[in-house]
Amino acid sequence: MICPSCCQKNLPGDDVCRHCKQPLTSFDRPQPENQVERSLMYDQVKTLKQKPPVTMSHSATIGDAMALMVAANVGALLIVDEVGRLVGIFSERDLLKKIVGDVADYVNLPITQFMTPRPESVATTDTLNFVLQKMDAGGYRHVPVLENGKPVGIISARDMLRFLTRLCKEAGERGASAL
Repeated sequence: MICPSCCQKNLPGDDVCRHCKQPLTSFDRPQPENQVERSLMYDQVKTLKQKPPVTMSHSATIGDAMALMVAANVGALLIVDEVGRLVGIFSERDLLKKIVGDVADYVNLPITQFMTPRPESVATTDTLNFVLQKMDAGGYRHVPVLENGKPVGIISARDMLRFLTRLCKEAGERGASAL
């Protein structure tokens, strides 16, 4: 990046100019070009309409987890300790990749043996593009939303697709009405 103050060439990502010490971060920040990009860059997780997360105690079994997932019609459970703090996540993917076909008589085995411990999570104040980046980089379909270490929601890839679809539809309607 070339410093707008002194024209010194700097490395991409430098926070300050190496020559004049002028802050460069505001010049390097991408600017949204439409309502969809603006929403992704600035809207926080708390703007999504979320259902309360489905949680389960870390002392539960795989059978308990499967029954709750079917009853609640969810693809992932947040596993919590005695005080309600997140300790893991158990998803359909865990069931298929770690258990089915590999482990016999798994119904009574502890959930902690097969859950994903210490999952990546986001805060209610994180931006939506941060959530998408985490999902993309980690290959996650579900990301827990935490406040003070306790789950307050869970964002699924489907939630993000619905949100983006709604944004695109609204942007299209605004564009059509401007014609």
